[in-house]
Amino acid sequence: MRVFSSNYTFDYSWNEVSTANWLKYCPWNQKSSHVVAVDTLSRYVDQETGILRTERLITCTQSAPDWLVALFGGSCTSHVYETSYVDPVAKKVTMCSTNLTWSNMISVRETVIYEPDESKSEPGHERTKFEQEARITALCGGWKKVKAKIEEASVERFKENAKKGREGFEAVLEMSRRVFGEEKERERMGKQMSEA
Repeated sequence: MRVFSSNYTFDYSWNEVSTANWLKYCPWNQKSSHVVAVDTLSRYVDQETGILRTERLITCTQSAPDWLVALFGGSCTSHVYETSYVDPVAKKVTMCSTNLTWSNMISVRETVIYEPDESKSEPGHERTKFEQEARITALCGGWKKVKAKIEEASVERFKENAKKGREGFEAVLEMSRRVFGEEKERERMGKQMSEA
């Protein structure tokens, strides 16, 4: 098993991040063109805790390394199952995902958490910390060298994708802030005109 982890601080409030998270794979994100579909399987709010639980199926097109395809076959289309929990009281978003494609060969279990970053926030300028961990395990029997190579290649791919993912989400956050800001300004102007 190999573990990939990363931490980052977004220069946006938790409210902005937790809202924009649902738009992460929209056209504003130039870095997510490999995501071809996001299907919501279920969504409900726990009446006791207020936690929103969502299950999604994410369909991607990503090429696997040539040597891996030659060895095991496969397709460029892959599916990921994601379960997310949004806790508005604790201000915490937890997203857990696992691969469905090639799951008999490799297990990729990723956890992402968004929480307010109190240590880097100041009044009127909130920030949100992002923590990501992926546990990658090759499941191909006793072939130690092949297992190690698959896990190493997967960690490298995860590193590349994590960087692109952060850059793409930054673009989504920036656009969301601008669009919501413009909408608030329109509402304010409309209210002033109606009161005049």
